[in-house]
Amino acid sequence: MVKTPAEKWKDAVVKYRKQCQKILEISDSVRYAGIVNTYGRTLTGMIKPNLKPLLQSEDFKNELFVISTLISLRKNSVSSIGKLEYVVLQHQKITILVLQKNDVTFYVSINRKEKGLEKIISSIKKTI
Repeated sequence: MVKTPAEKWKDAVVKYRKQCQKILEISDSVRYAGIVNTYGRTLTGMIKPNLKPLLQSEDFKNELFVISTLISLRKNSVSSIGKLEYVVLQHQKITILVLQKNDVTFYVSINRKEKGLEKIISSIKKTI
């Protein structure tokens, strides 16, 4: 039986939600895990229970647009400098981790005070 595009889309979103859940379970320091398409639209995302988002809805949309634009512009340099592994953005309050796989971008926010960032990055890379 051949799946319809709608069924394929639903299966992909379910898979992405499971990946986000697994990312949240990696560490208590992980605040948010989401997956964004090439246009900066959220495919799925979840914040750790009982946490208040740091950004308002419109600010968060703008943040994701900037990230997706960055990732899109970097594609032209892959042949020269290699595939992007990940991007870390250090802010005063949080650390943002951006990874890409199969034309989707994983956007993960982590508490700034986290000392084992490399371990978390490694675990997330294995999860996706």
